[in-house]
Amino acid sequence: MKAGRLNLALAGVAFSVAIGGALWPHARQAGAMLAAQDDPALLSDIQLSSLLRNNEALIAQNIDAALDAGDADLASSFLALAQDKQVNVSDEQARRVADALAAENSTPHFAKRFASGLVTGQADDVASLSGTVAGDLFVFGDIRDAVREGKHLVMGEATDRLVLGLATAGLAVTAATYVSAGTATPVRAGLTLVKDARKAGRLGEGLAAWAGRSAREVVDTPALEQAVASSSVLRPGETATAIKAAFRAEKAGGLVRLAKDVGRITEKSGTRGALDSLKLAEGPKDVARAARLAEAKGGQTRAILKLLGRGALLLLTGTFNLALWLLSALMMVFGFLSSIKATTERATQSWLDRRKRRRLRQAQAGSAAAELSPAASCG
Repeated sequence: MKAGRLNLALAGVAFSVAIGGALWPHARQAGAMLAAQDDPALLSDIQLSSLLRNNEALIAQNIDAALDAGDADLASSFLALAQDKQVNVSDEQARRVADALAAENSTPHFAKRFASGLVTGQADDVASLSGTVAGDLFVFGDIRDAVREGKHLVMGEATDRLVLGLATAGLAVTAATYVSAGTATPVRAGLTLVKDARKAGRLGEGLAAWAGRSAREVVDTPALEQAVASSSVLRPGETATAIKAAFRAEKAGGLVRLAKDVGRITEKSGTRGALDSLKLAEGPKDVARAARLAEAKGGQTRAILKLLGRGALLLLTGTFNLALWLLSALMMVFGFLSSIKATTERATQSWLDRRKRRRLRQAQAGSAAAELSPAASCG
């Protein structure tokens, strides 16, 4: 019976070790993710390690997909990620990425995209963004957008107040850029990119709603209506001055911070990295996290966003689920220690019982010998 109880305790130890071994990787990752929830770069590293462990060909597959889609920038981002994670990429793939980048950065292609950005005001790469920013720096782009949306507002027609607010803010920031000898250029580029993302439908729904509310606050509607009534793109100087008068600088703090963060992303990960971030973001905090990610990961940012989505920016896995893994691991540790304690106690008790029985046998043997000794003497 006692041997059975000892065997049961040993079985408990073995069971706890087996379950604990199975739970440990999950518990370890859960703990690491909870600790890294405020650090986008570290959080993405943890998730990427898990992804690549399960599928080493993931990066190569995405490089091929990006090249097939004509996105050399994304393919280059995955190549940079492969180098950082020490994932082997074939020489053929690396050569194809280099050739695609060379073609995309060629002078004719750059000039064509620059002109497209300047004329249309839409950007999706460095060249077109340069053209778009150039147009906005010469106030043409912002005046065009402000006058168009402002006239919709005056006529009572559907108005994109976000584009209107960004254009109005852009005119004020452009003036500040000239006064500060270019130090406000990242903010200027950030406003332009948010405006372009909005027009192209590449702004996250939550972020668009927030930015729309913020844009309403920065525009003095009566003053803008008066400015638009007498505006003309043929008189850019007068029109810009009139529209800037409708800008409430004291209400623009949120939009300016957003533009700064977008500018930081653009500087570190490129125009498309910023556009990808804006599409995923549900609010300005997401954009701020994306800026921190871009500053830490640079050219790898687009690949990380492609693989992890919004999970690269914040902890999407339920905190309850992660805590449950940790709790399960702790319960297994408690079970293991309890089993060890029970095994030790029962083994000690078994040893003490054996000693007691041995001493009893020795005492009984001694008594029997003592009883036999007088009889032997009498004989």
